[in-house]
Amino acid sequence: MAESIAGTRVAFVVDNEGVEQVELTEPWKAVQDAGGTPTLLAPTRDDVQAFNHADKGDTFSVDHLVGEADPANYDALVLPGGVVNADNIRADAHAVHFVRHFVEADKPIAVICHGPWILIEAAALQGRAITSWPSLKTDITNAGGKWVDEEVRVDGNLTSSRKPDDLPAFCRTFLEQFARRQPARTSN
Repeated sequence: MAESIAGTRVAFVVDNEGVEQVELTEPWKAVQDAGGTPTLLAPTRDDVQAFNHADKGDTFSVDHLVGEADPANYDALVLPGGVVNADNIRADAHAVHFVRHFVEADKPIAVICHGPWILIEAAALQGRAITSWPSLKTDITNAGGKWVDEEVRVDGNLTSSRKPDDLPAFCRTFLEQFARRQPARTSN
């Protein structure tokens, strides 16, 4: 049986260009199927352009600007990959601030492929074990993290995976982590 994260508000932070489509859509669907509420945050109101590797994929509407979103309104965070997406979003000060909030608040974070670049900018990897696309190994190591070559890795509040082939394990594992760390809800 899939984990339930009913009532959990999940922020997906991406750049408007270059997100790897399947690394956005599969986790998004997993969150919805588990009862969570995903929200797409980006630097501008322009549609998010997804890619299937080097080929343009679909576009997705932005729900809120990351610079205007209050991270306290979200319970968990997903950082999809895509080389262009990950390289651009780590240069957005608002996005880095948003991610840093999750790190400092010890809220659950799920990151895949090139997504860890923003965690490096947020100074979030010191002493942490994480996996990613192999080309990030040196960046992660230089940021004080320990890079591991595993399908999925959990280190505290951080769940990471290497690539699209890892999505089934990634989604299953981050849902388990999100379910364990669900905020207490009160009934009205």
